[in-house]
Amino acid sequence: MHQQYESHGAAAADVPARVLVVDDDPTVAEVVTGYLHRAGYAVDRAGDGPTALTHAAARLPDLVVLDLMLPGMDGLEVCRRIRAHGPVPVIMLTARGDEDDRILGLEVGADDYVTKPFSPRELVLRVESVLRRSRPATAGQPLAAAGLSVDPDARRATKEGRELGLTLREFDLLAFFLRHPGRAYSREDLMREVWGWDFGDLSTVTVHVRRLRGKVEDDPARPRLIQTVWGVGYRFEAAGAVD
Repeated sequence: MHQQYESHGAAAADVPARVLVVDDDPTVAEVVTGYLHRAGYAVDRAGDGPTALTHAAARLPDLVVLDLMLPGMDGLEVCRRIRAHGPVPVIMLTARGDEDDRILGLEVGADDYVTKPFSPRELVLRVESVLRRSRPATAGQPLAAAGLSVDPDARRATKEGRELGLTLREFDLLAFFLRHPGRAYSREDLMREVWGWDFGDLSTVTVHVRRLRGKVEDDPARPRLIQTVWGVGYRFEAAGAVD
């Protein structure tokens, strides 16, 4: 039986965003918490998965900073369980060099990741970036093409009228493609335009494109909408035509 999660959505302008920091290393958790406090965030801490789920059950945070390697219940499972009850953004903390684990984190719905050891200031910047993009756009115009519909204000996306369960970045990526049909974008372009970063691991883009295809394509193995442009990147074909 699922626990009932209470979602308060993105923080109002006069209420600090609430961040849940989940890490079994008390030193890391203390440093991250301190930096986030100084940046103006309300912060809850948890040293393991069950405690994190208890915090989320009481109040779904605006964002979770989640260590991948936790005792007992690992970060992947914690991410799955939290994301099953609400579209809370997740930034995963991973050990340097564990590329497969980072990819897994993105596959289960993490919106971003930071490798250890990391700069706390960089983490705060990433938190700010993810939260900024998680808030509904102002005066965003609804978008529609190829049976897909996106409402930026409501953060709602559908395919042939059926609700799509998109993560924060998947939603932003789809909205970007719908705004710019027929044009090829490199992964660097998409990292800059959708993630808001001029640098980063480009596999993040690759994984999100693959996840998005799995939700919007009739046959993800033979994508007709989000097409690969070899040597360049990706192009959204509103007509769904095959090259």
